[in-house]
Amino acid sequence: MPFQPIQTEKLSTAVTRQIEQLILRGILRPGERLPSERELSERLGVSRPSLREAIAELQDKGLLSSKAGAGIFVADVLGSAFSPALVQLFATHDDAVFDYLSFRRDMEGLAAERAARLGSDTDLKVIQTVYDKMVAAHAKRDPSDEAALDAEFHLSIIEASHNVIMLHMMRSMYQLLREGVFYNRQIMFRQRLTREMLLEQHQRINTALQAREGAAARAAIETHLDYVETALRDDAKAARNEAIARQRYEHEQSRRP
Repeated sequence: MPFQPIQTEKLSTAVTRQIEQLILRGILRPGERLPSERELSERLGVSRPSLREAIAELQDKGLLSSKAGAGIFVADVLGSAFSPALVQLFATHDDAVFDYLSFRRDMEGLAAERAARLGSDTDLKVIQTVYDKMVAAHAKRDPSDEAALDAEFHLSIIEASHNVIMLHMMRSMYQLLREGVFYNRQIMFRQRLTREMLLEQHQRINTALQAREGAAARAAIETHLDYVETALRDDAKAARNEAIARQRYEHEQSRRP
């Protein structure tokens, strides 16, 4: 974690401000455990009483939480962007899936373009590392791991865009994706042809980002999400046709003497 020694102002206030910035920028993530009190005080260059004062203030603000015997953690500051009733509505209506993909296409296209232009070398290394893990998971033919890394890859691009509003908004929405509210990513990874195509699309996105070609990165993201939408529409159409055929068969069987 990139903690920096405190230089000026009241020590506890400076500590509070620094940890707030790390949470705001997404470097400290919800559920992440802070270093021990001793280690953190040394890395910040402050006394333990000053650190405790800052931690207490951040806990009062709801940004940190303590777990008995486990330490201090970043609180779940994301929560859900939607009410439980609306989440249930999303999960039961196909139109919400395609609106979600359209929203992602616009937001992530912009994020990819910004990441190519504004992302640090470290940001791009993180994206490369996640992509390499996707390749390894693909070789092992583990759809669950590959699907989880798919989400991590996209989030790493959003993080590299350096827009804190977009970051926290999309993290909240990706939580719903992980829970299968919008669609089950693992289903898409079960088909060999689809898995090969998705990996190739992620390779194109990563290649454009590593070359810092913003327009190409945006186009690659848009092409990828267009493909996902088409695949899901085809699956939905096939499921409807199968249901209709089943109903007709059952109806015909019921009319036989």
